[in-house]
Amino acid sequence: MTKSALITGVTGQDGAYLAQHLLRKGYQVTGMLARRASDTSWRLRELGIERDVALLDGDLTDLSSTIRIMEKSGASEVYNLGAQSFVGTSWSQPLLTGAVTGLGAVNVLEAVRIVNPKARFYQASTSEMFGKIQESVQSETTPFYPRSPYGVAKLYAHWMTVNYRESFGLHASSGILFNHESPLRGIEFVTRKVTDAVSRIKLGKQKDLKLGNIDAQRDWGFAGDYVQAMWLMLQQDQGDDFVIATGATTSVREMCRLAFSHVGLNYEDYVVIDPQFFRPAEVEVLLGNPGKAREKLGWTASTRLEELIAMMVEADMRRVGRE
Repeated sequence: MTKSALITGVTGQDGAYLAQHLLRKGYQVTGMLARRASDTSWRLRELGIERDVALLDGDLTDLSSTIRIMEKSGASEVYNLGAQSFVGTSWSQPLLTGAVTGLGAVNVLEAVRIVNPKARFYQASTSEMFGKIQESVQSETTPFYPRSPYGVAKLYAHWMTVNYRESFGLHASSGILFNHESPLRGIEFVTRKVTDAVSRIKLGKQKDLKLGNIDAQRDWGFAGDYVQAMWLMLQQDQGDDFVIATGATTSVREMCRLAFSHVGLNYEDYVVIDPQFFRPAEVEVLLGNPGKAREKLGWTASTRLEELIAMMVEADMRRVGRE
């Protein structure tokens, strides 16, 4: 029988790569589409799968539409990737972030519990839940200390996933994903902001790049690798929580150096520090321990940061060149 999967946030970076991964495995893929933007499906088009994904109108903040989509999709696997996912915006829109990112996850859990409690559920958790780090390397047992409304909302969704697993016996898993990037990353995220600016500067369309704290360090991987881990979690006998990371950390400064040097430029000639881009509460260092995922899922990150940044710069060079 053909398996059926439902993905919230299907038009986002992770949703698009996950849909592609599931389609390759023969799944029937349904995506929940919240029509808040003029062109929501460009990532699906970029991967050549727009016509292969059934898009149904719905919203994470609306339980009734979530239940209807759960019924119509007949999904045996549900991946909740939908969220207000930009950390910076969460300070200016904390209530929206809480409603979509936090309570929205519970709406999906409720829809699963009501419609098909045997369906397997995946929650997109995040390394931002660690925030003000309590251990130098973060694992599944590291205490959480979120430092943004986004991190707090994700932590609520994370613990509700644990609660539904333990209270109702749902096969519910959370992937605590560290930063993962790609050519499909939104322009508001720092890696894509950098690679887009590198392309514009190289092609004479921009003079400099304004950034905030370039000494912040992150554990960066490729989103295409990380969606494989999501799928693997739902193939296990029981639900569980897994840190998904590369196990290596790099500063924004070094990431800039890699991106600019790919086109033969020196980042120090173009990067300008602008205080408006500093966060109210900064997360200085994030570094994940993917040991449990390696042992139990057989998963490891396969794309090096240098390869990832080169891939993103090349994609943005093509995009900017077409403008």
